Amino acid sequence: MPEPGGSAGRRRAILAAVRRAGEANVAVLAREFAVTPQTIRRDLNHLADRALIARVHGGAALGSGIANARYEERRGHAASAKARIGAAAAALVPEGASLFINIGTTTEAVARHLVHHAKLMVVSNNLNVVDILSGREGLSVIAVGGQVRAGDRAVIGALADQFIDNFRVDLALIGTSGLSEAGDLVDFDADEVLVARRIIRQARTVVLVADSSKIGRPAPIRIAGIDAVDHLVTDRLTSPELRAVLQASGVRLTETG
Repeated sequence: MPEPGGSAGRRRAILAAVRRAGEANVAVLAREFAVTPQTIRRDLNHLADRALIARVHGGAALGSGIANARYEERRGHAASAKARIGAAAAALVPEGASLFINIGTTTEAVARHLVHHAKLMVVSNNLNVVDILSGREGLSVIAVGGQVRAGDRAVIGALADQFIDNFRVDLALIGTSGLSEAGDLVDFDADEVLVARRIIRQARTVVLVADSSKIGRPAPIRIAGIDAVDHLVTDRLTSPELRAVLQASGVRLTETG
């Protein structure tokens, strides 16, 4: 098979082949594209880094949801929907409230709409949120202490969990990597999940912010059930199953359109 349009074209063709067959082998792809196995491995690593496929021994398979997408790419994904979600969620925060904001690009969008609030105390393990809100008049910002994950500047792990245990706040604004149609909040990183569970336990009210691409998205670790959430803010909810679960659990729903 001739190389279509250089490396970018070859990678698109490889991705299409994996999606058709469910898997692909390095040696077979190298013969088909008339390139070296090392070139194919680089291509597969490139696609795996973007969570488009999963690397397996000797080749690749359809992504299983184990690897999360790169943070900068996630920030750009569904940006307009996240902005609307951020505005709607920020409107739920009363003046004078204390709140947690956890890691996530959607929670960052909420933070951008909180900059003109007054008399808030914000505790966050998301250093991007700390940057957005710190130095704003009327806002008290507390950065959670602990291990900082390089890829997204999340403060996670046991030290962060212990730090958050010192607070009991009015409101938690949380994101999630996936929300199953059965109502499970799921994520990829055990250390991040540890902190997310603590945040949920230490807040009187929990608001989940998640764009529609998160609904039905698989991830291997369960954070909590939807019954731990008081309010879901999303752009649109297309799952009748999840809508029924929300209603049965008494979870309020805001759809921003």
